[in-house]
Amino acid sequence: MGTTQPIKSIRELDALKDYYLTKKPNFRNYALICTGVNTALRIGDILNLKWDDVYDFKVNRFRSHIVVHEHKTGKENIIAPNKNVLYGLSLHKETLPNMQPTHFIFAGRNYNSPLSRTQAFRIIKQACEDLNLSGNISCHSLRKTFGYHAWISGINPAILMVIYNHSSFQVTKRYLGIEQDDKDRVFLNMNL
Repeated sequence: MGTTQPIKSIRELDALKDYYLTKKPNFRNYALICTGVNTALRIGDILNLKWDDVYDFKVNRFRSHIVVHEHKTGKENIIAPNKNVLYGLSLHKETLPNMQPTHFIFAGRNYNSPLSRTQAFRIIKQACEDLNLSGNISCHSLRKTFGYHAWISGINPAILMVIYNHSSFQVTKRYLGIEQDDKDRVFLNMNL
């Protein structure tokens, strides 16, 4: 088994998101993928999110920031959810008539427990298999996909290191999944 890969192709990323939006509609799974690729959080931290973490029930609107205390690092991470995260969460929220602030967003069979990491892995793998997506894609690919596309769009890797809460730039470089074709693109586009 190889190293988990980011999803580099925008076409493949769109197909993955669309899979649970239209092909096999499941708004919880759609929101899971949108949250994963747009927050750079580890799957364990995503699965432990509760509705009160993202939605202010007093004013009936989504919060401007999601505050997560990362399980692995113990560090606080503050994330501004973008429109894709909010759209996915909104669709999912609309399917939950008895939602409470203490319910897990990505609940398993009942609202008192989150999906397991294994279940989340199966959700991602099933879509990838049905879509014939290339590479070794898993839940961690969602986190890596965020960094790869941020880097491609010109975000400074030092900022990504802070977003990821990595202790070294070497770890962040591995996350970005930079390969020869990425290097080739830089060389071929730099016509000085």
